[in-house]
Amino acid sequence: MTVTSTPRAVLAASFTPGGTAVPEAKRFTREVMTAWAAVSAIDAAERLAGELAEQVSGEPFEVVWIHNGESVQVEVREKIEGEGTTGPADAGTWGVTLSADTRTRWARIDLPGGEPVPSDEWLIEAANGPGWLGFLADASDLLAGTLDSAMVPAIIAQIVVPRLASWCAVYTTDHQDSGLRPAYLWHADETQIDALRERLADIQIPPDGPAVLHVGEWQSLAFPLTARGRRLGVMCLGRRDRFPDEALQIAEDLSRRAALALDNARLYDQQAAANRALQRSLLPPDEPTTPGLDFHVIYEPAGETNEVGGDFYDLFPVGEGVWRFAIGDVCGTGPEAAAVTGLARHALRLLGREGYGVAAVVARLNQAILEEGERSRFLTLLHGEIRAVDDGLDISLVSAGHPEPLRLRASGAVDVVATPQPLLGVFTEVDFHEDRVRLSTGDVLLGVTDGVTERRCGGRLLDDDGGLAELLAECADLSARAVAERIRRAVQDFAPEPSADDLAILVLRAP
Repeated sequence: MTVTSTPRAVLAASFTPGGTAVPEAKRFTREVMTAWAAVSAIDAAERLAGELAEQVSGEPFEVVWIHNGESVQVEVREKIEGEGTTGPADAGTWGVTLSADTRTRWARIDLPGGEPVPSDEWLIEAANGPGWLGFLADASDLLAGTLDSAMVPAIIAQIVVPRLASWCAVYTTDHQDSGLRPAYLWHADETQIDALRERLADIQIPPDGPAVLHVGEWQSLAFPLTARGRRLGVMCLGRRDRFPDEALQIAEDLSRRAALALDNARLYDQQAAANRALQRSLLPPDEPTTPGLDFHVIYEPAGETNEVGGDFYDLFPVGEGVWRFAIGDVCGTGPEAAAVTGLARHALRLLGREGYGVAAVVARLNQAILEEGERSRFLTLLHGEIRAVDDGLDISLVSAGHPEPLRLRASGAVDVVATPQPLLGVFTEVDFHEDRVRLSTGDVLLGVTDGVTERRCGGRLLDDDGGLAELLAECADLSARAVAERIRRAVQDFAPEPSADDLAILVLRAP
């Protein structure tokens, strides 16, 4: 549907034939009557427009509403041959006008106490009336509904047009001292957007205001977008007739709300970018080259929140044919969890390359977390060393408060390969010990965080009654990547809603 209008208090909309054409014509009519404050005529106008639209013979048609002060007139125009029509029941006066290629069915409704409307597209109600209070409330809801700074200018413009103005141009600035740049332009008549853009290209947009612009025949005003003492941009409005005082008050109020929404979205973008950079710094920079080892890792932070996740993983060499691996979960999210994650990952690498055994590394990491004092967080960890041997892999590992690691044999049998030991950051005197496991050719070792085992659907968890072991048993003869992807897909499919926890999956397979 394309909406067009003229400065004679005329509103028109084009419709394509089909099952939705009549309801859309009625909805358009309701919007017109609401804009013209002709509330008493809404029901009759809807029925009138519906009856006339129903008589259209299957071709595209146009519905035109004209406000004549004491009455409103609807015209339904179609390019089709034919004779005769039925008069609508709600019309005070009706008729049919024929031209060379157009039939226009029209009808008129008298308005009680009707007065001429302003000459622009939409009426301005009293600024303190319930209509405008609702408009500002709806505008606030729309602006609060996104934290995407690129979307806010578009929302601003489409709120303003056509309720306050015929067109709206939003300009933004990236920095306090940078110039304005066009962010979004909208016009009630979409065919006029390109011409308006060219005209505005020659206009000097004032950074402060409100200020009057000179844009051809339009009365144009610029409202600054300023929030928390920062200049974020300018909102420019234009209409053919004079802006009523109440419209200026509404526009000024809206500019303040829009500026606050834009500033919030920018702050969110900045925090999200910082958190993404922090999250990347907590994960391995590169995928290591591991001859003689088939491995795959999947890592997914939960949801769309603007926080750093607490799960982490690592795989790194410590000697010829020897690697260390880790998969862990720090309690909580955010900067505090990130600090413990960073401490753990770097300590594991440093101590492992210094020659400390797996159990000694875990013990020293536990002590380091405790020394963080109030800043410390609990940490569950699966840490181990892998040695390539002629017929598979020898692994020594420690499972500290972590979901139990599972081994899948080539035969399809699944067993637990580590004894549970205390999580880190709780007890000062802990004697960690290593468990040893052999992966023969085709065997798989699976380590996951609780985002897998505690995936919830109603009152059931994925790992209830050995659910994870059953999933792993179905993965015999699969590559490490295929096993990891199978587990991830099972986690996603276990419940209809998105997971609320981070997820990490580490799969090691002896080739």
